[in-house]
Amino acid sequence: MPPPVKTQPPTKLEFTMNSLRNTALSTDDDTMHYEIVTRYWHPNVTKINKFDMETRELITIGEIEGLQTKEPRVRFGGDKGQWISAADFLKYDADNTGGTFKVSEDAEYRWKTHKGRFQLIKSDDPEKKPLAEFHPHQRHFFVFRMSKHAYFQLQPIPEIMQAIDKFIDSILIGYPETYSVWIWRGPKH
Repeated sequence: MPPPVKTQPPTKLEFTMNSLRNTALSTDDDTMHYEIVTRYWHPNVTKINKFDMETRELITIGEIEGLQTKEPRVRFGGDKGQWISAADFLKYDADNTGGTFKVSEDAEYRWKTHKGRFQLIKSDDPEKKPLAEFHPHQRHFFVFRMSKHAYFQLQPIPEIMQAIDKFIDSILIGYPETYSVWIWRGPKH
């Protein structure tokens, strides 16, 4: 009888900087590399670029416009995508911490907090098993240089890996400028 199949370890997407608007998310071996950029000549537009390993080029997979305004918009698929309201993409729920967003017609995910950590769960999951979990950065003696960068730990589920662009956009829309304090800000008034 063959040995049981080993489960894949979780994927670790590590942040390179403390600014959530200007950072890179990547794995240790760079099989997944995302660049989040807000250019100074376009301070109202944040772009999410994915590095394609085969063609060696950056591809814009998402854009967020007007994060500092009352009506931010989001677009997927580069210049060919349609702008949609951020409130339509990431729905705020007054009863629960966090917001929900749809990846497809049958897949809806929700951000929640558990013991002070942000987690992504499937909305209809009764067990509330986290599919992604945020781990904040750590500093030497709490003031010096970072000893460990912040990272997201993603479970190796194909549907989460395919929806990573919407996952990253939902983080940027729902949370403040830096991830040192993670508080759901909800709709702006």
